[in-house]
Amino acid sequence: MADAPSILRPEDMAKLANYRFAVRMMAEGWLSGRHRAKGRGSGSDFLEYRAYAPGDDLRLIDWRVYARTDRLQLKTFENETHLECHLFVDSSASMSFRELGPLSKLAYASHFAACLAWLVVRGTDRVSLQLFDEQIRYILPPGSTAAHLNECLSHLEHNKAGGRTCLPLALERSRHLLARPGSVIIISDFLCEPESLFEALNPYVHRGCRVVLVQVLDPAELDLVDSGLARYVDLETGERITFNIENLRAAYAERMREHRAQLHAMAASRGMLFLSATTDQSFYPLFDALSS
Repeated sequence: MADAPSILRPEDMAKLANYRFAVRMMAEGWLSGRHRAKGRGSGSDFLEYRAYAPGDDLRLIDWRVYARTDRLQLKTFENETHLECHLFVDSSASMSFRELGPLSKLAYASHFAACLAWLVVRGTDRVSLQLFDEQIRYILPPGSTAAHLNECLSHLEHNKAGGRTCLPLALERSRHLLARPGSVIIISDFLCEPESLFEALNPYVHRGCRVVLVQVLDPAELDLVDSGLARYVDLETGERITFNIENLRAAYAERMREHRAQLHAMAASRGMLFLSATTDQSFYPLFDALSS
């Protein structure tokens, strides 16, 4: 993966080696029946070679290739236990917001999604990608080759914020991708009405999918950090509002807490997992939550 897009840095891959089974562990507790996956064994079809990375099983190295090329290469095969992970990344205008964090919400979400995609493919499973705002902007069907992963990473690296959010529509139009049960991971600020969101998610749960919601916020969105009169602009509608922050600070913070608590409760009641992070924090603790 030396030629991977720069959104996935060498230090990311070194850290991710400790989490390489996180997505599989998350899904296997929820899925039953026979799936297809890459591995090694009799009766399997050869898929491709890929470069060795820290954390890979040394028993899977093709030593004959190493003797010829002085490069550590692993053979991947296709047998009978395959899992799929479907990544949805909110690319609406609100995701471009950046105030206190070092990255915009979109840059943070795209980087996290890139690491997830790498984990899935390195774990010998298939990953798909959907970028959306008020419509589906890009769909990459499930795949597991190195070329497929590079295409996924490239689109995440060049991902730009678009228009308004319409996550329910994106979910409705992407259901055809689910040929078999798997994991559905949605990365968004979830600044939307919870009722319509979970109504759109119900068909995924009924199909046996493990649904994970990852909320990404700038720290400034948890509380109003300014003081005095301030003018705010809605990034998705362009509407401008001027008000005295001191008069609204407590009410805003309480409303945000209620909204996040509602998302968490509605997710839990449907067997979904709700995680949250702010852009001033590392997202690696999310992988611990995914594999727990």
